[in-house]
Amino acid sequence: MGAVKAERTLVKSLPEVWAQLSEPELLAPLFGDTFGEITITRLDPETRIEWEGERANGLVELEASGFGTRVRLTALVEEPAPPPEPEPAPRRSWLSRLLRRPAPVLPEPEPVPEPEPLLEPDAARGALSALLDEVGAARHRPFSRRD
Repeated sequence: MGAVKAERTLVKSLPEVWAQLSEPELLAPLFGDTFGEITITRLDPETRIEWEGERANGLVELEASGFGTRVRLTALVEEPAPPPEPEPAPRRSWLSRLLRRPAPVLPEPEPVPEPEPLLEPDAARGALSALLDEVGAARHRPFSRRD
């Protein structure tokens, strides 16, 4: 498995970021459809969230940092399996070559079903970055003046 990572310091408090990411109903839409259906498998309050998806598993690590919260996202993406090696052609024995007998006819191999496409690391990296953008976006103007 290959690890895809994204990291950023967000100008939001640790409890505020935790509230956005620790609820499955809020976390899943932030990932979009990239990883499939998301379930949270482990929560360590305000520090760590482990999740599993249909196409990847991952981890969210939170840490207070100066005026914000340091967020590290990791997704473990399966690497594609190497293609199977072709079977060697049957060799004719020296006796059949000497007697010039035709080589035996082998049945055609059955077609191998194509596996479900794996998640590309660039797509995973883009989804993690988009999640950081969404969580880090300001949703209100706390210091706006009222006229």
